Amino acid sequence: MTSKWRNLRGVVLLAAGLLGGAAPAAAQSYPSQQPVRIIVPFSAGSATDILARIVAEKLTEKWKHNVVVENRPGLPGTTAVAKSAPDGYTLMLTSNGHTIAGVVNKSLTFDPVKDFAAVTPVASVPVVMIVPPDSPAKSVKDFIALAKANPGKLNFASPGPASATFIAAAMFKDAAQIDLVHVPYKGAPEAVTSVVRGDTQLYFTPINVGVELVQAGKVRALAVATATRNPTMKDLPTIGEDALPGFKYDSWFGLLAPAGTPRDIVSKVHGDVAEIIKTDDIKAKFAAQGVEAMSMTPEAFDKTIADDTAKLASMYKDGIK
Repeated sequence: MTSKWRNLRGVVLLAAGLLGGAAPAAAQSYPSQQPVRIIVPFSAGSATDILARIVAEKLTEKWKHNVVVENRPGLPGTTAVAKSAPDGYTLMLTSNGHTIAGVVNKSLTFDPVKDFAAVTPVASVPVVMIVPPDSPAKSVKDFIALAKANPGKLNFASPGPASATFIAAAMFKDAAQIDLVHVPYKGAPEAVTSVVRGDTQLYFTPINVGVELVQAGKVRALAVATATRNPTMKDLPTIGEDALPGFKYDSWFGLLAPAGTPRDIVSKVHGDVAEIIKTDDIKAKFAAQGVEAMSMTPEAFDKTIADDTAKLASMYKDGIK
């Protein structure tokens, strides 16, 4: 080998070494620049927002670096994350409603699967089926019978089509084969208020909110949407028990990053979040919100998002109304 080729080979190997070491170095220095933003595509006060703020506070402590939450409700928030620089400084905490975005909106400027890198789910939130306190429906069977007797005259509230509570209602509507009208609201607080006032006849709310509303006599709870009864409301049957055998709905809330975010940064965020949600104070804060902490690897979460998206797209290939 001539000296010229030896030198060229050395330069190539050095460059390869530098490139190979670039990715780990990114995680070692992360986060060290601007604040890390967690975008929440829902309004302040929603379950997603509350979870994001709990996680952001703990990450700020762990990283000794500012982690801020920004509420950007609806598709604009999700779109902004999809188009953000894939550097780890923009994350999104969203619900499994993310998987239905393409079904409810045919003109998306992003792909719910391809334009995002899954980081980790953080929690699962059981939801409760609630109706106004003066509703004639005393059970799920009653509600289904009422809806079948009045097709297209009853409605259900949601914080928007791409929300976990919307999916719960849409799946219930499909399973019960009833005609309900969807009424979207700006956020979860407004959707809840609509049921309390009797403006809407049905809503699926996180269980902690449901307990408070029932105890205050503001709504009537008919059933939980999970496969088994929830100890928080142990006397409340499941939808499967009451009327629709086999029906179950479990929502997840998790962190995503723009596609192309370095895998070592994704792994770091995953590892740190998985660690903090195991701490006693986070468990206590989650329990106060009626949610259960959960985590999985980025690879497994990527598969969950892809599978859920495909399943819901197939179920509602003609769109959801």
